[in-house]
Amino acid sequence: MRVITRVTGNIVLAVLGAAAGALFQTAPAAAAAPAMPGLVAYVRAGDVWVSKGATETKLTTGGGWSRPRFSPNGSSIALLKAGQLWVMKADGSAKRRLTTRAASGPSWSPDSATVAFASLSCSGGPGVYRISATTAGASPTVVFPAYCRDEELPAEPAATAKAAPASSLSDRLRSDDAVAWSPDGTRLAFRGGDCESTYDACLTVGTVATGGEKTVAAYGGGSLQTSGFAVVPSWRADGAKLAWTAYQQGETAADNEPVHVVEYDTVTGAKRTVGASQDRELAYVDATRGVATSTYRNGSWVMMVNLATGVRTPFHEGSQPSVQPVK
Repeated sequence: MRVITRVTGNIVLAVLGAAAGALFQTAPAAAAAPAMPGLVAYVRAGDVWVSKGATETKLTTGGGWSRPRFSPNGSSIALLKAGQLWVMKADGSAKRRLTTRAASGPSWSPDSATVAFASLSCSGGPGVYRISATTAGASPTVVFPAYCRDEELPAEPAATAKAAPASSLSDRLRSDDAVAWSPDGTRLAFRGGDCESTYDACLTVGTVATGGEKTVAAYGGGSLQTSGFAVVPSWRADGAKLAWTAYQQGETAADNEPVHVVEYDTVTGAKRTVGASQDRELAYVDATRGVATSTYRNGSWVMMVNLATGVRTPFHEGSQPSVQPVK
């Protein structure tokens, strides 16, 4: 039997057994955080933190930061500040804005020299750009849609303050334009694309060299009697798997799928759900583990997810995880 004792003056309060755990344990002990092979970056209260176990380090201050992404060489982090693209060293130093163009969800090229991001395209919809992370004063160039590559860049949309938070998790995620560059550099995954001429919402894998696009998830329109979205793509290090956050409303309640993580086999096209309901924003640790944002203790927590068994272990309070590659 376990006894927890608190002494205040001459008053001794003893609480026994499981009741003590229920009363005093408001969050998992920091020491219980699973050990990671490298740092994990995540966002809490608008600032970026990193940790690989029990100890946490805060890299930014002032709030307004989001979507941190480690470079493949592990030395830098791309991130957003008030809707614009920044980079910094992995220790939080040398912060530098790359472009004044409004940006969403950055992702690095395999050589850690270039950052891809989403912004308004010549078509008036979301497009994908890339910009040098090493050349001072570099200008972004268009990657998708391919027919915008020879067009003048559209006028820079102003980065505006975020509106009041959406009322539901699905509403907050629906328009997230995070992109993901494949480990071999040949493909980019992004929300939207040419498939939006057929579907109400879709996720695309585009081939960088040719500009060709392949739809990997779609909702509504055509013959599909569903609504939903697929957002925040993430590649496994070998490029064999692509994960994303999904949500679906079907014709009947039986077809509804709350926010969840889908893993897609890039060779066979097979799909499966990993983790638990409300898991989202998966980033791979290795072939068998990932970290995802989960709803836990009435808030958002980064969870370690065993991709084979589904076992989930709390890491730290936060969201939008990114894993530092370990060579």
